[in-house]
Amino acid sequence: MSVLEIRDLHVTVETDAGTTPILNGIDLTIKTGETHAIMGPNGSGKSTLAYTIAGHPKYTVTQGTITFDGEDVLAMTVDERARAGLFLAMQYPVEIPGVTVTNFLRTAKTALDGEAPSIRQWTKDVKSAMTNLRMDPKFAQRNVNEGFSGGEKKRHEILQLEVLKPKFAVLDETDSGLDVDALKIVSEGVNRAKEETNLGVLLITHYTRILRYIRPQFVHVVVAGKIVEEGGPELADRLEDEGYDRFLDPAAPIEA
Repeated sequence: MSVLEIRDLHVTVETDAGTTPILNGIDLTIKTGETHAIMGPNGSGKSTLAYTIAGHPKYTVTQGTITFDGEDVLAMTVDERARAGLFLAMQYPVEIPGVTVTNFLRTAKTALDGEAPSIRQWTKDVKSAMTNLRMDPKFAQRNVNEGFSGGEKKRHEILQLEVLKPKFAVLDETDSGLDVDALKIVSEGVNRAKEETNLGVLLITHYTRILRYIRPQFVHVVVAGKIVEEGGPELADRLEDEGYDRFLDPAAPIEA
């Protein structure tokens, strides 16, 4: 079992208005095999948490720690974090002109494992994953995300997840822009990866619809850069009914 542990995490970002605090003391522990949902209103710091774990240079950690099996994640470069087993599915995947999906995936797998995978087995694995995700085989020869629809980009993110086999996946609003059918296909891909590799999942979302397909054991509500309530799947159901107003109203009590 591997453990990703976040303690008293404070993060700032530079804006036109100067240095702006975004995260204000996040505490979170995720073990392999677990699924944690991070929920909260817009601007609460959910994506900042995702990108800080991944090592985005835009965000500055001013206090706190992130450790992975006792190792200091914040001391690692982005590629070292990936090699250690951390994976980020981005909310807005970028286009990489001139690099085909096939070359991208095989290069990434080689970098992670330290050696190139067997062509025959690799081709079989990629084709199988693409079939499961209802992806046209022609996508393998297209440039990464170039001309892809929003749903196609999200399926490609989960394709990476399935073939690269990380220990922990941070999914940043993977459900955004997906219709019902695509949401189910993407969710099935995440569930397959979890079943096959005992993946730990940190799922960031505004809405509960994806949680109908990827059931979390733990739900955390983030408001103004802090976790203000935690619970099980029933908390997500409550948020579906009540929304976030009680957290945003200064007069409303917040349950710890």
